[in-house]
Formats: sequence, structure tokens, C-alpha cells
Amino acid sequence: MRLQKYLAECGVASRRGAEELILQGRVSVSGMVVTQMGVQVEEGDLVEVDGKRVLAPEKKQYILLYKPQGVVCTLSDPEGRKTVRSLLPEVRERIYPVGRLDYDTDGLLLLTNDGQLSNGLTHPSKEVEKVYILRVRGKLPPQALGRLEAGVTLEDGHRSAPAKVELLEDDPGFMGQQILRLHVHEGHNRLVRRMVQAVGGEVVFLKRERIGNLGLGHLRPGQWRHLSEGEVRYLKGLYTHDPA
Repeated sequence: MRLQKYLAECGVASRRGAEELILQGRVSVSGMVVTQMGVQVEEGDLVEVDGKRVLAPEKKQYILLYKPQGVVCTLSDPEGRKTVRSLLPEVRERIYPVGRLDYDTDGLLLLTNDGQLSNGLTHPSKEVEKVYILRVRGKLPPQALGRLEAGVTLEDGHRSAPAKVELLEDDPGFMGQQILRLHVHEGHNRLVRRMVQAVGGEVVFLKRERIGNLGLGHLRPGQWRHLSEGEVRYLKGLYTHDPA
């Protein structure tokens, strides 16, 4: 396996970031500093970055989880709250969320120990589509929906990218609330809630139902499944066409 791919799969950096580390002379293989591309890593080689050993990647795991509300997207929590890791007791490998969902947001969450895939899907330049269902208190006027579609300036000065907004049928079980489907291509912290707040609304419920073309299917909150090989190939195709 090429050294830069090995570093990416160990979660050290993206493939491009790993190449930069190599060019900077920060990577060594079995005691020899490497500064050029093309070096192959063989079984038993000792790979180090800045003098620290890089452990070989575990068996690759790719998991789709229906994260419930009231669960944090961390491996441990100092406040003692339930974590996504606690929902996966059968998985022995150390896996990490790809991006995150807020404590009070539920829906589709990917987890993996494939650092290259995680970096690729979360890199801002890749614009991977994420689709949310949300309920808003009251009703947003048409001009507010238009602002969401055009992009809005958030409280920290960030300008959101244009979004696709679908107005869904009212649910009699949630009187006084407007139901929307929002398609976004960014991963900023609490982005959807902040976008709605920027146009004068308040999100009272938020669920991510899709990443790319991967949906929740028949999963219920707290349930999960392994991704198929085809689904993994699809996700990798969203961010790179580089050779393996």
C-alpha cells in the first residue's frame, strides 16, 4: 500500500494532507525519513509521523446509524450522557462519527474507522448533499423561504450556500408548526437551526434523513446496519476518483 494512502486510512490526514507531511520530511518508515511519493508500506513496517508511531488500521467498518435525540456524537462524555458508541456494543473496532448531529437532533449518522473516507466526506470542498426534515414553530413567510434558498448570513458572519427548500403537508398532530425538507451541502455546526433562526424562525424538531443517496430505510431510532460494498464505493465516489 502506498504510504500516503496508509496514512490516510490510519486517520492521520487526508490523502493530500499525507502527501504534504511526506514532502515536509515528517514521515519515516522503519527509521528512514521519506520525502518522496511512491514508497510502499509492507506488513511489519514501522511508520512514524513526527516521531510518533502510526498504528496499522483495524478492519474497516462502515456503519449507518439512526441516531436518536438525547445521544451525543462522541465516544465518551464527561457529563455522563449517552453516546453513539454505546449504541454499538457489538462493534469491537474503534469507530468515529463522520461529522456529527446535535444532541437534540436525530437521524442518519455514518460511523467508520476509515479516516480517508471520513475526511473526504466532511471536506468543505466536496459539497456532499444532506437532507433534513424539520418542523418550525408557526409559519415562515414565502420571503423567508426564498432567503433560505438563496443563502443567508449567520450570526457569526458565515454566508450559507444556496439550499433547496420543500414545503411539506401540515400534520394535524403538530398544530401550529410548519414542516419543511431542506437540502444543504455544508457541515457547519448547527447549520440548519442557525439558518432558520437567521430568517426569523425557530426549529422545534430536526431529523437528517439522507446523506447523498443513503437513507434511513426501515431503521428505527437506535438501530444500525453495516453498509454494503456498493454503498461504500458510492460514498468514496462522492469525494475522489483517485486510484486505490
